Amino acid sequence: MGLSLRNVKIKLVNRQNKRKIYEDFGEMLFTHFGVSGPTILSASAHLLRDKNVEETLKNGHIKLAIDLKSALDNQTLDARIRRDFEACKNKEFKNSLDKLLPKKMIDVVVELSGIQPTKKVNEITKLERTKLVELLKNFEVTITDFRPIEEAIVTAGGICVKEINPKTMESKKVHGLYFAGEVIDVDSYTGGFNLQIAYSTGFVAGGNHV
Repeated sequence: MGLSLRNVKIKLVNRQNKRKIYEDFGEMLFTHFGVSGPTILSASAHLLRDKNVEETLKNGHIKLAIDLKSALDNQTLDARIRRDFEACKNKEFKNSLDKLLPKKMIDVVVELSGIQPTKKVNEITKLERTKLVELLKNFEVTITDFRPIEEAIVTAGGICVKEINPKTMESKKVHGLYFAGEVIDVDSYTGGFNLQIAYSTGFVAGGNHV
């Protein structure tokens, strides 16, 4: 909880049919409820529109794969780990990852690696090291649900843009009714785009009442 990760690659996958839903690179963070951050917010927009999303979430088929070392391929990462192990070959495994991982992740990675925490690093086998590399390149989290709408930063859905006059933001169905911001079915990735949509549509709609 509270751990922020930069320069990580994420991939949202439906394991039931082995289909990639979304892929991104950037920042994310672990929270008290799960995961969040710019890449996760963008991923959630794609997941929300995925077919039968409620059922696949309920059945645990949606997985978030995090590449914790996206700048390194498997071979290069393995070489990096071997160098770290060589520098502290008499240390226990649980005390050997401080240069490789954030402190808050070490205990979790040690547990998921299947390597005994007290095992000396000079006793770790090539197979165990390979599994560690795979874990760091594909740290998997099961996504079970969205957060409630009250906590939303951006919302999807709303009034269809085809029902709105884009020059005035007036409803094509009801004279004198204007729309602006997130009541309209328009949303984008994080980065100020949704604020710009709100400002622009609000300006156009408001200009017709001055």
